[in-house]
Amino acid sequence: MKRTVALAVLLLVALLTVGCTTQPAIPTVPDVDYSEQPFPDGAGPASTSPDPAAPDAQCTRPTASLRPTPAGLVPAPPTPTVDAIRERGRLIVGLDTGSNLFSFLEPMDGKLVGFDVDIAHEIARDLFGDPDRIDFRILTSAERIEALQDSSVDVVVKTMTITCARKEQVSFSTVYFQAQHRVLAVRNSGINGVADLANRRVCAVDGTTSLRRLERIVPTAQIVTAAMWSDCLVVLQQRQVDAISTDDTILAGLAAQDPYLELVGASLSPESYGVGIKKESEDLVREVNGTLERIRADGTWNRLYSRWLTVMGASPGPPSPSYVD
Repeated sequence: MKRTVALAVLLLVALLTVGCTTQPAIPTVPDVDYSEQPFPDGAGPASTSPDPAAPDAQCTRPTASLRPTPAGLVPAPPTPTVDAIRERGRLIVGLDTGSNLFSFLEPMDGKLVGFDVDIAHEIARDLFGDPDRIDFRILTSAERIEALQDSSVDVVVKTMTITCARKEQVSFSTVYFQAQHRVLAVRNSGINGVADLANRRVCAVDGTTSLRRLERIVPTAQIVTAAMWSDCLVVLQQRQVDAISTDDTILAGLAAQDPYLELVGASLSPESYGVGIKKESEDLVREVNGTLERIRADGTWNRLYSRWLTVMGASPGPPSPSYVD
């Protein structure tokens, strides 16, 4: 009997001990909304920064550049930047690989091709007598100015719009292409122009005039930024945005990759493309402008347009240059 009582007491104590043991807390599961796909790397809501296209009362002729140096001028002016590039033996060109028609990778062999690529080859042709003496450096739009300022590249040929604000930081050639800011949307989406972007999601690339102009013209638009325009195409195809808005040249290249997309509406603003060059390199500005003069005059510009840009219609002809001197 005593043994039975003792066992019963021990059993009761064990049960009480187990009952009083603190159990580990079950971790809470965070609330997650899975209704939206995650954005691709580098894409997300736009942040506020200065507008590179904002008007400047002190800049009345933003597209005017330095005149090419006349051949045979005596004495010949110093050309330190051009001499250094020739001594190096290669022209370092900044552009991207996500601007179909202008600078993109050929699917068959991975070669970098496009209108901007060919403009760069023509500059190298005049510098070295060889259009292929080029090293390409891949840049996002937001990296263009810094790459010129720190001499990571000699020139940027990357659908870069000439603006007064940018000319405070870098120099430009004369205009080599005249684009128009428009809208790309899915066919039959109900978006027929910029007015329809109010309260819609719109993709633009960070560091571009397109982004800041959208913020100004359509302040209620929900702007998503990406590193490259090809990323904007992805988020539009995934219906994470309702439209893309930038230059018609870039949009035409995106539309060529997807038959369900179309350019809509009138132009928001003209976009004048220039070759970006470091601020102190006046001799290189004149050299590049000499190349642009040549390709306007000898038909090369029209041949490049026919090779890459006929999807935009008949050639408008090269833009006329404007000079400050």
